[in-house]
Amino acid sequence: MSSTIFSIITFVYLLSSLLYLCYLVFSRKDWLGKAATFVTIVGLMAHTAAIILRWVESYQMGIGHAPLSNMFESLVFFAWSIALLYVIFEYKYKNRALGTFVMPFAFFTMLYAALAPNFSTEIQPLLPALQSNWLIAHVVTCFLAYAAFAVSCGAGIMYFLRDKTKDKGGGNSGLTRFLPPLEMLDDLIYRVVIIGFILLAVGIATGAMWANSAWGAYWSWDPKETWSLITWFVYATLLHARFVHGWRGRKVALLSIIGFGAVLFTYFGVSYLLSGLHSYAT
Repeated sequence: MSSTIFSIITFVYLLSSLLYLCYLVFSRKDWLGKAATFVTIVGLMAHTAAIILRWVESYQMGIGHAPLSNMFESLVFFAWSIALLYVIFEYKYKNRALGTFVMPFAFFTMLYAALAPNFSTEIQPLLPALQSNWLIAHVVTCFLAYAAFAVSCGAGIMYFLRDKTKDKGGGNSGLTRFLPPLEMLDDLIYRVVIIGFILLAVGIATGAMWANSAWGAYWSWDPKETWSLITWFVYATLLHARFVHGWRGRKVALLSIIGFGAVLFTYFGVSYLLSGLHSYAT
């Protein structure tokens, strides 16, 4: 049942993405913006219900674990985290244009989870390495961090689009005239990165605790551990440059995009290209 709902949610997020795009293209028609937000919230609520239902189904099957144990379930949670953080920041900044650049991340994540041929959508027992009380804390903090970085990446892309027309002397031309001001985007990137940075630090710390209980060592330089640390350092560099050297604008926007590239490699690239202790996650 939950798998069917997840499939429906994929199309809901596609509709949400298209509505946000139409909102931007058609001169920010208010009804289109409201419709996009409504569809996104409905999708998020259904997504939340489906995750809870899958958890309940797990207990009904006598397996009983949080739906965070394999690549399919982690992708589903990743998409949910993106939608959740997007809704929060849309409410905070009162600007729907961001949805054009963030909600497609949620849609493509769900689409990949649904279409990847090697992913099982069935609820399965936990592997021995995953049978730990650290599972929820580690996975939830890491993927909320990844979602925050997805939002910052979307804002970074918007910054470059907005700034490009400014350079050409056309700050009020084309679709970019409907994007948020550069100052707002810069502030959004900064705030979201701080949230993601803290959450990723907690995720790395809980992962180390988990590794010690499972394998007897806090750190083993596993590829996933190493690239998580590299990603954390990318965002540490961004925050250090802003605090100490006063970086603003393009440099910070570029680092937010590069950082999300590191996130994607940590999540997907390591799983498929580098074998290690986290191979069970695929």
